[in-house]
Amino acid sequence: MNKNLNQLTIKEASEKLKVGAMTSEELTDDVLRRIKEINPKLNAFILFWENEARAAAKASDERRKTGQELSEIDGIPLAVKDNMCMKDTVTTAGSKILENFISPYDATVIIKLKNAGAIIIGKTNMDEFAMGSSTETSYFGPTKNPWDLKRVPGGSSGGSAAAVAAGMCLGALGSDTGGSIRQPASFCGITGFKPTYGAVSRYGLLAMASSLDQIGPMTKTAQDAEILFKIISGYDEKDSTSVKEELSIKNQELSKIRIGIPKEYFGEGLDAGVKKVIDQAIETLKKQGAEIKEITLPHTKYALACYYIIMFTEVASNLARYDGIKYGYSEARNPKSEIRNLIDIYLKSRAEGFGTEAKRRIMLGAFTSSAGYIDQYYNKAQKTRSLIKNDFDAVFKEVDFILGPVTPTPAFNIGEKTTDPLEMYLSDIYTIAVNLAGLPAISVPAGLSHNLPVGLQIIGRQSSDLDVLQLAKTFEGVRDELPGTPLS
Repeated sequence: MNKNLNQLTIKEASEKLKVGAMTSEELTDDVLRRIKEINPKLNAFILFWENEARAAAKASDERRKTGQELSEIDGIPLAVKDNMCMKDTVTTAGSKILENFISPYDATVIIKLKNAGAIIIGKTNMDEFAMGSSTETSYFGPTKNPWDLKRVPGGSSGGSAAAVAAGMCLGALGSDTGGSIRQPASFCGITGFKPTYGAVSRYGLLAMASSLDQIGPMTKTAQDAEILFKIISGYDEKDSTSVKEELSIKNQELSKIRIGIPKEYFGEGLDAGVKKVIDQAIETLKKQGAEIKEITLPHTKYALACYYIIMFTEVASNLARYDGIKYGYSEARNPKSEIRNLIDIYLKSRAEGFGTEAKRRIMLGAFTSSAGYIDQYYNKAQKTRSLIKNDFDAVFKEVDFILGPVTPTPAFNIGEKTTDPLEMYLSDIYTIAVNLAGLPAISVPAGLSHNLPVGLQIIGRQSSDLDVLQLAKTFEGVRDELPGTPLS
């Protein structure tokens, strides 16, 4: 068997397939070998499909023989986070309450991947209903970081990040509500792109916070992220928040690019090693001719509280549908359960089906949106959200992009922050404002601190997705070469 094909980028694999240097079956076999070898150590996949993947690879090779390949990702093994519905397969969102739920339909992004000929090789682990920054709240156990098995891969898309970093797929889809693509990408040393809100359809994504959630690609390079983004993006009439705006790209000469550095992202709490890596990345772009300018985003200090109040409220609303009646886990089917009435089914199903973090967020969301407190908390948070968006709008009149760290620290140890939710929530302090404003942002590997990856965050104005990806590609071209994971 031709080994180490799993280490290829999507672009490299596509070119090899095009010239007949390998087959999709060979590539898929090597990826499956890698999954069986590494997944017991990492727990990145909740499930994967051998027979179906090999059949899809064979079909792709047959298409290619007759010149009928469907796209650049035809025959490429990809993974998807397990909160995206896939017809006739289990879709759990990392929760016991959906442990045996079989989706009756495909999410729009799944349809687009299938139509492009991609091989969806499996579903990746995640924090329960995307609630977490470490992939430790999953009902199926924590995922481990391939750089250090004692550390978290980030979250909630930690399974996708670890799978890409460890060569268990060539790319994956994640979802980002407050940094859940970018933060694990930074922790695992890969590229993670959070598109403009509405640029990629959310139809078929199991919602956590509907006004914040966004699906995006997680890949080895920015070029690969662009390839996947172009396939999964576009207007979808099934998604009421989908946008019709055309995404164009500007001519990017570094000598004409103005980059803003927010002083609020470089204050107390930022690890010295992370700061050094980000400063070096900024200096690299400066040496290439980019204009660097200090900026201020004055309402950033309110972003964390604002985000969590809005997110808690939307969680309480979205998770109300999991009641033990319509679908998913139900105590009514438990022969040992003493069910006396309908209220018992509701209460006991939710008590048994949801994990600790989900229950915490449901209760806080119910509180912040209750009649006595909605003006004090939720409505005030929404007004603050407008101020945060206005800050970005004002800054983007002066600069083309904003650069800064993705996270305050490199990957932390498993179990280090699980007993202190507020400490865990601070992992998202540099990413959440982007979701509140609906902007595109990317995490690109920039270097190492304490022998762990550090990501550079590039933020763009609304609908400048292709510009953000272009700058990320430019940075990849001028940065120092980075090592692979110890498991590579």
